[in-house]
Amino acid sequence: MAQKRDYYEVLGVDKKATADEIKKAYRKVAIKYHPDRQTGKSEAEQKAAEEKFKEAAEAYGVLSDEQKRQQYDQFGFNGPGGFGDGGFGGFGGGSFSMDDIFSMFGDIFGGRGGGGFSGFGGFGGGGSQQRVHKGSDLRIRVKLTLKEIHDGCTKKFKIRRKVTCPECSGSGAEKGSQAETCPTCNGRGVQYKVVNSFLGQMQTQTTCSQCGGEGKIIKNKCKHCGGSGVVDQEEVVEVQIPAGVQEGMIMPVSGKGNMGMHGGIPGDLQVIITEVEDETYIRDGQNLIYNLLLDFPTAALGGTVDIPSIDGKKLRVSIEPGTQPGTVKRLRGKGLPPVRGYGYSNGDLIVNISVYVPKTLTKDEKKAIESLRDSENFKEDKSVWRSIFNSFKQYF
Repeated sequence: MAQKRDYYEVLGVDKKATADEIKKAYRKVAIKYHPDRQTGKSEAEQKAAEEKFKEAAEAYGVLSDEQKRQQYDQFGFNGPGGFGDGGFGGFGGGSFSMDDIFSMFGDIFGGRGGGGFSGFGGFGGGGSQQRVHKGSDLRIRVKLTLKEIHDGCTKKFKIRRKVTCPECSGSGAEKGSQAETCPTCNGRGVQYKVVNSFLGQMQTQTTCSQCGGEGKIIKNKCKHCGGSGVVDQEEVVEVQIPAGVQEGMIMPVSGKGNMGMHGGIPGDLQVIITEVEDETYIRDGQNLIYNLLLDFPTAALGGTVDIPSIDGKKLRVSIEPGTQPGTVKRLRGKGLPPVRGYGYSNGDLIVNISVYVPKTLTKDEKKAIESLRDSENFKEDKSVWRSIFNSFKQYF
């Protein structure tokens, strides 16, 4: 078991420190090792910070209590209070969770007790913790052609969303009246209660049962919105779709969801991307696949062919003499762009070559082909067979 550090050392204060000095020191250490400050760090670093956070909470729990502090100053960890065995509040022994710490020190952490955590605002001490409503998000689907995905586009939608009530300006109260301070929580939005714990009597807080955490109640409700502060309204929203998006991607439009009740904040509009199947290309990530069907003379003799590109221009492709079915040509950078530049470059246009064999022939055509049947050049080539076979196997 690791050696426990002196509580004064943990908080970085002198043994003669006042209660206010101890509280300020604890706030400083708690902010430094607070879980919200560890985002982006490694798992080991986050775990170490959590232990420091718990260690500081344990130290503060003892040194902020006059009786426990006197006992600790006289006996250290081996006193009758059991500080040395992790019995203090269980922080040292790990039986208390992070939520227990936030709950027990609600006045330090801005009222996390009861499930809601308001960030670092609570370190200022005191103040109200009124609940601010956030409106719900909305979702719509947009169908895009491959050309629109390649170029990027602007889409307009008509949506029905909750907006601020024009009659009460979002307050929820009828004109000429206003919301009143909640008599249960006195406008704080939380209720406090004293509970017994290993630390002794501790103060915790929960969301006010009467006002739901808002700190205010509305007696004379707005008749237009029923007291909610929001009403339904149709609205046209214009959304910029960046080039390169894919099926299933969600493009958030900030603030275009439902407005929160009672002057709250709006949710977002989530635009879900759906791709329309293209008749010319197959999409593979940023790459596009085009199936080129060659006539036999061009495959045998070579030449050039024009194929369409996604931007509407023609692309000229050289065909080597003796080109076999299954041959693949890659046109670099002729595919789709990365979304908002998150990628090295555009994808490629992959040309998969097949050779067309006529289903019907004229007598002269048959005669010409028959004359070639016994030619050595028209007999099976095992190396070509193996190449086509290996190319075919990769799909299974």
